[in-house]
Amino acid sequence: MELALYCPNLGYYEQSERRIGRTGDFYTSVSTGSLFGELLAHQFGLWIGAGSSSPHHIVEAGAHDGQLAFDVLSWTAQHRPAHFETLEYWLIEPSHQRQAWQREKLDKFAGRTRWVETLDGLPNGGIKGVIFSNELLDAFPVHRLAWDAKAGSWFEWGVALAGEDFVWQRMSDKGRDLSMDLKQAGFEFPPALLNVLPDGFILELSPHAADWWRKAASTLRNGQLLTFDYGFTVSEFLAPGRSRGTLRAYLQHRASENILARPGEQDITAHVNFSQLQAAGEGSGLKTAAFSTQARFLTSIAKAMWSGASGNLTPTPQQTRQFQTLTHPTHLGQSFRVLVQSR
Repeated sequence: MELALYCPNLGYYEQSERRIGRTGDFYTSVSTGSLFGELLAHQFGLWIGAGSSSPHHIVEAGAHDGQLAFDVLSWTAQHRPAHFETLEYWLIEPSHQRQAWQREKLDKFAGRTRWVETLDGLPNGGIKGVIFSNELLDAFPVHRLAWDAKAGSWFEWGVALAGEDFVWQRMSDKGRDLSMDLKQAGFEFPPALLNVLPDGFILELSPHAADWWRKAASTLRNGQLLTFDYGFTVSEFLAPGRSRGTLRAYLQHRASENILARPGEQDITAHVNFSQLQAAGEGSGLKTAAFSTQARFLTSIAKAMWSGASGNLTPTPQQTRQFQTLTHPTHLGQSFRVLVQSR
């Protein structure tokens, strides 16, 4: 999964910045228009405040082509100039190819933008402000575990080569305690549940996502850590209708379970384990401020932004249409969740 998505020159996310939108393979909140970034900019401004002479940080991880950063910075420069003057916008981007797309997009904000390849490259004193991502963690590589009802144990599916095709192959569990891996991800199974768990029931684990969240939490000196993504809590992963797991590929807006086909030519994702992220953040000293649907989170921001208290920023017809797409249950509003933690 990591190679198919991120291999230099050949990985899915390395080949074109136009993977998103009507002519791409999937939609995101950013591809609906600039409103998503404008709503975030408004909320970030309230969280960070303005008027201080010391720098404040907004850190975006997984900025793709830089469009969301452009929308956030544009709105802030226009509507919160005092905040903009003390703002440093950091982009975490390990790919030189994607950095080039982002630098081109954000050229007019060259004095406000900084790039690092990992969280370790952020200021030594820690971040005072906001660290956020949008549809980043669902593309972190996962382990695909399955339940063997006859043996009463879990095993992992690996990838092997058969001729010229990639195929699933059961891996040896020798020397590995998969039950401990599951427990660390928040999955604990009482005997009564295991007795009725269907043979072959699949769960995906992403220790990389949890490690990243934990590292981001430790980097946050003061402020908020948040992510937008599609995902579930631990109990929701165990619903009977999800016995095949959540690992999917997307090509030309069509979902497929055949993620081993067309390596480098289709997107691959798995739902985020929000229970695991929440526990990782709280274990690093953060407090959970909100866990809700995107619709509820953005609606509360829009209500504040479009009220008289914020300067009576009346939405245009175009913004109204974008808001409906961002919050509608059958579009992006219900399937996307938001986790906000703070220090």
